[in-house]
Amino acid sequence: MVKLLSQLGSSIFAEVAEWKRQAVANGMDVIDLGIGSPDQPPSLKVRQALSEAVLREDMYAYPALKSGLPFREKAAEWMRHRFGVELDPALEICTLAGSQDGLAHLAMAIAERGSIALVPDPGYPIYSASLALAAVEPYYMPLVEEHHYLPQLEAVPDEVWQRTSFLLLNYPNNPITAVADLSFFEKLVAFAKQKQVLIVHDLAYSEMGYDGFQPPSILQVEGAKELAVEFHSLSKSFNMAGCRIGFMVGQQQAVAALSKLKANIDYGVFDPIQEAAIIALDEAMQDEHFVKASTVYQQRRDCFIARLHEAGWHADAPQATMFVWAKLPKLKNGDRPDGSWSSRMFAQRCLAETGVVVIPGDAFGAQGEGYVRIALVEGEGRLIEAATRLGQFVKRMV
Repeated sequence: MVKLLSQLGSSIFAEVAEWKRQAVANGMDVIDLGIGSPDQPPSLKVRQALSEAVLREDMYAYPALKSGLPFREKAAEWMRHRFGVELDPALEICTLAGSQDGLAHLAMAIAERGSIALVPDPGYPIYSASLALAAVEPYYMPLVEEHHYLPQLEAVPDEVWQRTSFLLLNYPNNPITAVADLSFFEKLVAFAKQKQVLIVHDLAYSEMGYDGFQPPSILQVEGAKELAVEFHSLSKSFNMAGCRIGFMVGQQQAVAALSKLKANIDYGVFDPIQEAAIIALDEAMQDEHFVKASTVYQQRRDCFIARLHEAGWHADAPQATMFVWAKLPKLKNGDRPDGSWSSRMFAQRCLAETGVVVIPGDAFGAQGEGYVRIALVEGEGRLIEAATRLGQFVKRMV
């Protein structure tokens, strides 16, 4: 068990929490841009729906004893509205306690022990952790700048493909903020069909594209439902992270497998949360005054990146997500053999000296070394202050 727990992901988040505690104890004004947890509440309509539902006497049975179909029907309606994708709510949608719930359990439901899953590097930590839980072997696909942070599937050896149960990707990407267009997914579907491998696509940031970019669903590709599933989340796009609700859609066999596994693990998502989620999806489709998450975070991105550039750190502006994936500038007297700074050294020193929390890129995989992830989870004033402090820190270290 101890060995298994050691495989569940980086301990860097616990380390960063300890660095933060020490900084606060030292009297530092901390600006926490570490964890990607929205700092805004859901809309008033969503909160009202939730408050009304929790007062109803019929809301306290096990959710699994009811059909749960109304939420899945609304999810299907939203998928049709947003992507033009038709889904059967009863057979092609699985309700989840947040998309991480499904990501954590999917490998156990669909993959044989000892098989391989292709996962991105850098990648969200639950991807690798879920494989450890299922005794599935990870094969890491490097996502590097020279290839626009897209996987080079042709470079995966044939013997790896022969043992592969599924490949997992997420665009828009966390942590590196990269995006992919529909032509990429068309090629991906064709490749997976040739290799007879299931595609798992994590689309948690579907509503957080900037400058007019609308992230596509892989299910928009003809025939994709036969060999792909996709995860959706209400956490970021609707500020419902604490509610823990999301859904997986796509290939019937995989949806059925995950639903069966979850039937043995939990009793479903609390009904009032499902009621609130229905309102959230409905509001996004019908309310002309609905403020999209992309509007808020694009404004934050613009002010943060502009101030960071003014301060002397030229990080790339993301095209999507709530993060900035920033390449470390060249600094002196680092802890690496070539004298450069490691991501971890930068994050620790930065927090201790400026009070700004960022996550070192190596927490997401070997390819993340040399980068830090910055979450835009503060208001514009605090983000400008954070960028100013970061720029001053970099200038002192050059």
